[in-house]
Amino acid sequence: MTEVTTAMSFPRLNEPAPDFAAKTTHGPKCLADYKGSWLVLFSHPADFTPVCTTEFIAFAKAHAEFQAIGCQLLGLSIDSVFSHIAWVRNIKEKFGVDIPFPIIADLSMSVAHAYGMVHPGASDTSAVRATFVIDPEGVLRAMIYYPQSNGRSVAEVLRLVKGLQTSSKNGVATPENWHSSEPVIVPPPATAQDAEARVKAGYDYTDWYFCKKAS
Repeated sequence: MTEVTTAMSFPRLNEPAPDFAAKTTHGPKCLADYKGSWLVLFSHPADFTPVCTTEFIAFAKAHAEFQAIGCQLLGLSIDSVFSHIAWVRNIKEKFGVDIPFPIIADLSMSVAHAYGMVHPGASDTSAVRATFVIDPEGVLRAMIYYPQSNGRSVAEVLRLVKGLQTSSKNGVATPENWHSSEPVIVPPPATAQDAEARVKAGYDYTDWYFCKKAS
């Protein structure tokens, strides 16, 4: 007997992010509302769970830093608006933290499925900890997935957005654990002639394929 499996549809990098229109704790939202701004769309397994609570507190505390670089935050779980509102109020009451960004209520799981947030190996009824970075043109630029048992690093998400913005603006790459103001990597030359010219190009030269410059 042959086992039949259903292929899951996942979004892909450097392609348009899946469109959505959904109810949120701040009223109806759609992807077009974020045109012209960077967006971090992130899912969590469920409201009123401890790991998710720590993540939401961390995103809330970093909200001003994301806004300062032109990036909006948008949460999601497969819970109702009423559950989200109650949870947000609970976080304010118990932890003294306001959640300033909207949370999508995805009871139909339509947004979760469009973004590949539901992994049957983890759960058929909850979204994993997925994070999507979408640029101002609505193009998906990065994806990060975490299991339900382990919280993600909000500092890493912020670092990643800054790196993507720097790469987009200047046509460069960023090295491991790069932070703002640190040197960036110049893309390798595509011809032997350009490789030879790299020696005298004025970069921080290690070899023809590995050069850095100030960001």
